[in-house]
Amino acid sequence: MRLRALLDTDALGLRLLGGEDELDRTVRGVMTTDLRDPSRYLSGGELVLTGLAWRKDADDSEAFVRLLVQAQVAALAAGEAELRDIPEDLVLACARHRLPLFAVDESVAFATITEHVVRQVSGERAGDLAAVVDRHRRMMTSGPAGGGPDVVLDLLGSDLDLRAWVLSPTGRPIAAPKSAGPAPDPETFVRLAAEHLAATRAGRPGPHRVVVDGTTYSLFPVRSSGRAPQAAPDVRETVLTDWLLAVAADAADWPEERLDLLRGVTQLIAVERDRREASRTVRRRLAQEVLELVQSGAAPAEIAARLRVAAPVLLPGLGAAPHWQVVVARVEWEDGAVAGGPVAQSLLEEVLADPPATGPDAADRVAVAHTGDEAVALVPLPAVSTEHDGSETGLLADALLRSVRDALTAGLDGDGRLTLGVSAAVHSAEGLRGALEEARHARGVAAARPGRVCAAGHHELASHVLLLPFVPDDVRRAFTARLLDPLKEYDRRHRAELIPTLEAFLESDGSWTRCAARLHLHVNTLRYRVGRIEQLTGRDLSRLEDKLDFFLALRMS
Repeated sequence: MRLRALLDTDALGLRLLGGEDELDRTVRGVMTTDLRDPSRYLSGGELVLTGLAWRKDADDSEAFVRLLVQAQVAALAAGEAELRDIPEDLVLACARHRLPLFAVDESVAFATITEHVVRQVSGERAGDLAAVVDRHRRMMTSGPAGGGPDVVLDLLGSDLDLRAWVLSPTGRPIAAPKSAGPAPDPETFVRLAAEHLAATRAGRPGPHRVVVDGTTYSLFPVRSSGRAPQAAPDVRETVLTDWLLAVAADAADWPEERLDLLRGVTQLIAVERDRREASRTVRRRLAQEVLELVQSGAAPAEIAARLRVAAPVLLPGLGAAPHWQVVVARVEWEDGAVAGGPVAQSLLEEVLADPPATGPDAADRVAVAHTGDEAVALVPLPAVSTEHDGSETGLLADALLRSVRDALTAGLDGDGRLTLGVSAAVHSAEGLRGALEEARHARGVAAARPGRVCAAGHHELASHVLLLPFVPDDVRRAFTARLLDPLKEYDRRHRAELIPTLEAFLESDGSWTRCAARLHLHVNTLRYRVGRIEQLTGRDLSRLEDKLDFFLALRMS
């Protein structure tokens, strides 16, 4: 805004004392100070408000004005409350240095002037930024990207002082400003994503307001640039794959112009998202070709040839062919409907993105196909390490679950389920068909478990864990009640900790010494507790059959 506009605003109570020829200067901010040297806090273009507490004698005015001019401030406004009249030495110093000087009537608070300037400057900046965003969007739509969403986030920070991040449905950072200072912790991002998914599922219009650790965030959905909100075939499907823009500010009282600006930013980000989606076409096609060959019973040599094509695309510069794992995913709704394969495909690409890696490219090292109602991911492993027990490491079902469960549970709550199955690593094309079947069986185990987001790994297919989910619920309840209910009731009445003692005894393989040390008990106390367990249940914990029954009951409870 211009200095002239300030002078023309009667409510501000400003009176011009000098600098009439400089009233077309632009005001870019405002600062109130009574420091003798405020220059370190000035960046140029400010209207400086002062109560003159820094002035002790006439010489102070010259030094003070010289510092302001060196800092390239727009003007000085001095309050009349302290000295009644503005000192003549200050008026002369401002005239010598061509610095416009205003007198502020004692009835007008500096806060009134500050609020007016900030409001006007922010409005003008928003208009300028809107033009930049519109130009940037046209560039990205018609030609090479103009820097991606990070550039727009930087503009929001520099021009509107808004800190913002683009997040995936699981809370993974897609884009972040370079100059926003420390970002919120990963747990905050996960919670924001979860709140956004829940609000969208409930049909509440955005932006959604969320308070986390005392900070208010406004969440704006980022929808596909070619899809209107009402054009989505099923919000249950699109909500699981849409990005969101999280702004560290409360948009509840924003004017419509600023809300429109942020909606324009989401449209710009949507263009970038669509571009990234298109870039995944090659990887998806490779995965689809491999999947079709495996399911059709093609010769291993033909499958191996396709894998050799896929390896350099997914892992450039790798050289030797990697190991591979297969992950199968399925999304189901409680009304009996099953989400289409493309929905599960997009969601699985996000689930398999490397959580520590920031940006859309974190999901670009997997190839995901879909067949029917399930998605199948082909995951390359540059190297497979071997643990001390001889088992090989790679993707682990538990780790995948931890990274996405909280956010996606909110998106599925009350209506749907996501189930994942993870195969062991295979070393050649011959093992790929078995890996696919293994991942599908593991997903079946996950589907038999309670919870909105469940996963199972290949190691669970060679264990009693494979059988437990398929035990009918009434049989499960009767079995566990017969063995454990007497112990639970006794613990409730006597606080005897029989259930924890039983668990520790079994985990110690029936060793009295190790179990007593683990529970910090005397062996005689442990023997008393185990005797009470046997008395209440009619079982003998020295017999293998009874130990096994107790073990299974604890696992099913």
